Amino acid sequence: MEFNYTENQRMIADMIRDFGAKNIKPKMMEWDESQEFPVEVFKKLGELGLMGVLVPTEYGGSGFGYLEYVTAIAELSKIDGSIGLSMAAHNSLCTGHILQFGNEAQKKQYLPKLATAEWIGAWGLTEPNTGSDAGNMRTVAVQDGDYYVINGAKNFITHGKTGNVAVVIVRTGEVGDSHGMTAFIIEKGTPGFSAGRKEDKLGMRASETTELIFEDCRVHKDQILGQVGEGFIQAMKVLDGGRISIAALSLGIAQGAFEAALAYSQERQQFNKSISSFQGIAFKLADMATEIEAAALLTYQAADMKNRGLNVNKESAMAKLYASEVSVRVANEGVQIFGGYGFTKDYPAEKYYRDAKLCTIGEGTSEIQKLVISRAILK
Repeated sequence: MEFNYTENQRMIADMIRDFGAKNIKPKMMEWDESQEFPVEVFKKLGELGLMGVLVPTEYGGSGFGYLEYVTAIAELSKIDGSIGLSMAAHNSLCTGHILQFGNEAQKKQYLPKLATAEWIGAWGLTEPNTGSDAGNMRTVAVQDGDYYVINGAKNFITHGKTGNVAVVIVRTGEVGDSHGMTAFIIEKGTPGFSAGRKEDKLGMRASETTELIFEDCRVHKDQILGQVGEGFIQAMKVLDGGRISIAALSLGIAQGAFEAALAYSQERQQFNKSISSFQGIAFKLADMATEIEAAALLTYQAADMKNRGLNVNKESAMAKLYASEVSVRVANEGVQIFGGYGFTKDYPAEKYYRDAKLCTIGEGTSEIQKLVISRAILK
């Protein structure tokens, strides 16, 4: 197996490092403190082609594959996990759902705007009482002639307030029926469609997370993605790709935390020598580096399989599970290596520590990944 960076991957990595140094690092702690979603950064990422990485050029995207996509997310997340998360959610979920299941008219209408970040995208599956239990969702769409009237609420929605368009999965059939849900494209400004409370979060604070509220929201049948009743099945396929993006997010945060800890350990002097010369620290760094390499291999294997059109249900879950747990462990050890300084906002370790935990929860908890994996191997 060969997983060295291609020329495109090297170009993307270099471009993001330069972009991040100029446009993200100077203000990221300010955004974190105020929980500001920096829309202007995503507009600039759109100009660079990073908000439509997987979208074909005919729809205004970059036309790249999953290897380039994983590279882009990981490099952004090494700098700031919040930016990596929002970029991943926009690409994999809203844009990815329309790309994978939209008809030609829907693709032509929405993909060019999303791929350039003229529009920011949101995606709604989770509800207040149905996290992993999506089959019991209570947001309902009732047909009324050529329209559907939607009532209910979604929560933990990335870009729920700022987003210009959302793909939302709602119930059109019986509770618990996997063929009783349908995906709709709903534009901001549609009467009865609004954003609710914004979450006050531990980490990923510059990535906006809000509720979506539906009160007699009328949506034309032309806004249905695919067929009525296919929404849940579509969502599970979208999440197969989404898990690769969260694995890449986790990988980037782990790499950032490791690089910060490595550099600090070589600079920090105790007993007249760098702390990296002590076995207690050196062994921590060895474990961190080894686990990051293993996470990278799982992530790039899933990305390679996705590129080749293979079923990645098990592999994407494995990558997401392992990389996210590694991200938490590495960030934790990073704080330990920084010592007291790791507990302050003067150094980057504490932010990596706060951001990493979301990776084990979002787009399917670690426990759900184990369920997916166990079902795949026990068939």
